[in-house]
Amino acid sequence: MKCALVGSDHRVLHTERHPTGRERGPEAVVQTIIEVASGLAARGDAEAIGIVVPGVIDEANGVARYSSNVGFRDVPLRDLLQNKLGIAATLGHDVRAGGLAEARLGAGKGRAQVLVMPIGTGIAAAHVVNGVVASGAHGAAGEIGHIVVRPEGPKCGCGQLGCLEAVASASAVERRYAELAGEALTAAQIAGRIGEDPIAARVWRETVAALADGLLTGQALYDAELIIIGGGLAESGETLLAPLREGLASRATFHRVPEIVKAKLGDEAGCLGAALLALELLP
Repeated sequence: MKCALVGSDHRVLHTERHPTGRERGPEAVVQTIIEVASGLAARGDAEAIGIVVPGVIDEANGVARYSSNVGFRDVPLRDLLQNKLGIAATLGHDVRAGGLAEARLGAGKGRAQVLVMPIGTGIAAAHVVNGVVASGAHGAAGEIGHIVVRPEGPKCGCGQLGCLEAVASASAVERRYAELAGEALTAAQIAGRIGEDPIAARVWRETVAALADGLLTGQALYDAELIIIGGGLAESGETLLAPLREGLASRATFHRVPEIVKAKLGDEAGCLGAALLALELLP
């Protein structure tokens, strides 16, 4: 859990990190969230609180409908926090909130049409238009990781075969390399071996090709002027971005090819996004 006190000028005044403790079950996670939020609010005379979590989020009603990561099922987090702290609260989606922060405060600052795509253990996206992120009719917008790019590919956690997330996330890179090389390496280590290890180079080419296919579909749908790549895989920098730009450009037909850049805010993006959502509650 990444937590912060943030001023109305978006300046971070204090930060904390706490273990989620999801192995204790969803009820214990909720209690931890409430305790941490109470402690933060007491430190800084907070006027509003924003919280963002993964999964399917009903932002209008402040309910975490479904999150496989922490086991949430119809948890009314917004009301639980408001009742405990006595201040206005809002609930959002972690990737969409992080995308909002990256678009407003990070690499997308000053741009009107931005697609933010973090690539980590999974893949998702946030489409930000004029500083507003779309959540969809059911709180499930931006699931670009579940575009099927390899119909005969590995089974995804969602049940489909060949989802982008199943073949091109950081965890998928690690699994693929282990299958071919019989050695367990992190995605960062695999990226570092590309020039000397033909298996690493092959896995990277396959990954970039799948990402380019997924982004082509994304560009057909969103027509972004800027795509921001974040998450752990983006830490490889131009090792990922340069061939990804080439791959997308080579696939484009009628599509306008967007600029592709690395995210600036790192793993604090979601926390800053939560603050932006909270600030919107203030007069």
